[in-house]
Amino acid sequence: MVQFLSIKSIQERIRMDEDLRVYDIAIVEDVHKIEDGYTDFEHQFDGLILSFCIAGSMGLKINFNNYEISSGAMVVVLPQLIIDPVHVSEDLRLVSLVMSLDFISSFPVLRDFITNDELRRRPVINAEEQQHGLFEALVSLLQKHYRDRMKETGNKKKVLQYLVFALISAIADTYAILPRQPVAEGSRKSEVIDAFYSLISQHAHRERTVAYYARQLNLSQQYLTSLVKEQTGKPVSLWIEHVVIMHAKSLLKSTTLSVKEICQELNFADVSLFCRYFKRCTQLTPGAFRNKAR
Repeated sequence: MVQFLSIKSIQERIRMDEDLRVYDIAIVEDVHKIEDGYTDFEHQFDGLILSFCIAGSMGLKINFNNYEISSGAMVVVLPQLIIDPVHVSEDLRLVSLVMSLDFISSFPVLRDFITNDELRRRPVINAEEQQHGLFEALVSLLQKHYRDRMKETGNKKKVLQYLVFALISAIADTYAILPRQPVAEGSRKSEVIDAFYSLISQHAHRERTVAYYARQLNLSQQYLTSLVKEQTGKPVSLWIEHVVIMHAKSLLKSTTLSVKEICQELNFADVSLFCRYFKRCTQLTPGAFRNKAR
């Protein structure tokens, strides 16, 4: 069974003080201790997770592949991927940064980061592959600022955004110098899902029909629809919406393009159609979202 997580649900489970909460981000120590039976469930989060193993070890299955995590390793879990904890050691210590898409949509470079195929195929960086000490220093700064007992303010959130931006930039630089990870051989189903992820990352902001992706993969629409739901727990339409809305939010928050120009950028036939689509997915009109984000 899959547990669907949100920033709010995580903060409630660890009984975080209201004064420490910043709505679109949570920094959690030892997430595996939040509740009993951590390894009994698969987990899915509609945002980005960066986890740093301080001590101990654990086994994880991410995107169909098994990984052993040991002290010093970093794990990048991209939005919507299912995480299946297999085992944890008694001395495991983790620090996890959990960010909603709204939190990171202010930076187009972060949008590009979470649609990177290499991160999906290689979610774990071991200690010897990292820039020595840099990740630890940035995570320590994030923890210190996050624990600041002042109530959430625009300034606090902005500082956290820039610290996250610095951390992700360092992670991206690390990936850039690592040898390319060959695509792991797996079942035909896992290969199709990996190809589907890659396609929607590149094209969903312009192509929103199941038919388009079925054609690209040489599959029937019915087979692709059933396979994606079976393997990921979500229908094709929600995966497409996820990418479209991520791009729309990023353009609304980080550019001065008009709603009409964004509509054209995202290949909608007219503004009213885009506005209805955006509101159905976010409960806000594009204009209201932009005003709220300022």
